[in-house]
Order: sequence, then C-alpha cells, then structure tokens
Amino acid sequence: VQLQASGGGLVQPGGSLRLSCAASGFTLHRFAIGWFRQAPGKEREGVSCVSVNGDSAVYASSVKGRFTISRDNAKNTVYLQMESLKPEDTAVYYCATDYTRRCPTLDSVDYWGQGTLVTVSS
Repeated sequence: VQLQASGGGLVQPGGSLRLSCAASGFTLHRFAIGWFRQAPGKEREGVSCVSVNGDSAVYASSVKGRFTISRDNAKNTVYLQMESLKPEDTAVYYCATDYTRRCPTLDSVDYWGQGTLVTVSS
C-alpha cells in the first residue's frame, strides 16, 4: 500500500515538468492527496493538495499560479503540472495521503515514499 511519485528530472529555468503519483495496493479516490517537497538542506514543506473528487485544491504561495494539481481517479493517479520552474523549485517531491478526506500534513502522514528529484538549473 503506497504512493509512488515519478516524472522528475533536470529542467532549465522557465521550463515545465509533470509529476505523477500512482497508487498501488489501494484506490486513492476516497482520499485527499498532497504534494510535498524537500530542498537540499531545508525542511520538507507542503506544495499542494487536491480534494477527493478533484474539485478543489490548495497551493503554497511560492507555487500558486505556476503549479496545477489534478487527479484521475479512473487511473488511480494524481498529477502535479509545474510551469515556469525556478531554481528554488529544486527539491525531492513526494506525494502522500493520511487516508482521510482532509489534506495531509507533515504530521499526519505516516509513510513517505522515495520521492522524485526535480532539478531546475541552466
């Protein structure tokens, strides 16, 4: 039972990437899903969260207007579309849930997958 993030890579400033979060061992359509990130030498932080049916989302102020979270419950997958990437977006990105309808928090998540590394550099 886990969520696995993928889609990271090296991208130039101003570029785009789409991250995917795939669920295995359970269906995620009953739970809110969050994206988090941890930059080198910094604490993990929340980036975005999408509601159970995808009709509402929240974003950190640092990514609002540039990142878009979405979900395809039929594919058991959540996405994070990242545009206008900046060097400060460089981090390992994780998706997570606390198996409730509320947005997960750093304190409520019990299991963190491996994450996917996003590097924004010229």
